[in-house]
Amino acid sequence: MSGALQVAADLDFEVVVPGRLPIHGTLRGSGNRLDLEVDDPGAFAGGEDAPAVRALAETLGRRGIGVRVWHAGTHLVTFGAVRAPWWQRRATGSRHIRLGSLRGAWTSARSRSRRTAPVLPDASLAPPTTLWPPAPTFLRRPRRTVTTTHDPARGGGPRLVLAVGEDVWPGERQPVYWLADGVSTIGSDPACDICLPRLASLQAEVHHDEADEFVIVARNPGVRVNGARAPRQVLRTGSRVEVGPWRLAYYREEYADHGRPYGGRIGGELGHQRPQPPRDAVR
Repeated sequence: MSGALQVAADLDFEVVVPGRLPIHGTLRGSGNRLDLEVDDPGAFAGGEDAPAVRALAETLGRRGIGVRVWHAGTHLVTFGAVRAPWWQRRATGSRHIRLGSLRGAWTSARSRSRRTAPVLPDASLAPPTTLWPPAPTFLRRPRRTVTTTHDPARGGGPRLVLAVGEDVWPGERQPVYWLADGVSTIGSDPACDICLPRLASLQAEVHHDEADEFVIVARNPGVRVNGARAPRQVLRTGSRVEVGPWRLAYYREEYADHGRPYGGRIGGELGHQRPQPPRDAVR
């Protein structure tokens, strides 16, 4: 046995099977020995459940855990970290299932003779296994279709999001300012597209240029992008824009942000970005 586990269990459970009375049981124990008490042990010993029981016994055996099954004070069977004699293996089909009494053998034989629907879940509920062999996923030169991020005007929903306070709590809404096709103005003048107090009447502008880039242009001091003074700066997804005492974040979906070519970043912020063809070449 390898990979032994230490567990602690104190569980009361109920299994509801359509067309039958509910099955009640308890699971108690600690270390690598557990005791399972059920009021209807035959419900889990049917022929349809035998593969699931053998698979569970095999798994528990590898982990060094033994589970003793009881009913009305009688030890019926133990499965998991136990070795069954050869004559029992012919009946149970597993060396990790050992009968504890004649009553356990009788319960198992009687249940297997009845054709009832399975109670235990089968392998269909398990998550899919990893594709094997994995070699096809490691091609040295995979073929990639040529795509670009030259979207139509305003593709990707360009916007500025105002940061309110130091922390944002779940459910708290932040003001979102959608940027115009031409020029979006930022300042304290009520006529500005983004009107914020304690700024100059016109603090900055965000231009949507012919290259489908959004560029912030400072009209008064106090404009920074990612902490650096920015008299004129192209905005990229995630850029932090500071306008006077206010902090905003620029967002545009990566498939339309030309700073993230070919549908998004590759290998994280420090990864190599393949250049894309010029916009005129794509046309």
